[in-house]
Amino acid sequence: EAQLVESGGGSVQAGGSLRLSCVASGMAYHNLCMGWFRQTPGKEREGVAALYTGGDTTAYDDSVKGRFTISQDFALNTVYLEMNNLKPGDTAVYTCAAVFLLPIRQAQCAPSLDFRHWGQGTQVTVSS
Repeated sequence: EAQLVESGGGSVQAGGSLRLSCVASGMAYHNLCMGWFRQTPGKEREGVAALYTGGDTTAYDDSVKGRFTISQDFALNTVYLEMNNLKPGDTAVYTCAAVFLLPIRQAQCAPSLDFRHWGQGTQVTVSS
């Protein structure tokens, strides 16, 4: 059974940093587009970043470029979201997601892709 488990959320002051982790299991990890999304009550879910596990493709929403970095530890089937210079507007539940993607299509790995599997989410709260 495909499963994604996030961790690393918490509370931090503006300007601080957090690193989220997402462990994938029950899937062919080497051919996944992995994404991070966030959502606040009353707002639509927003795609933050994406990474292709079998290559070098990464993608970011403009709102986090230069502050957030998506990376992976292939041996641990884990994707990370390093968040720096956090702002109160980054407060949200952050969720990771995955979808199988053939290597020839890795350039399409982006938050806009139709993701198939979702984690339970982890809360990030940034205070001013």
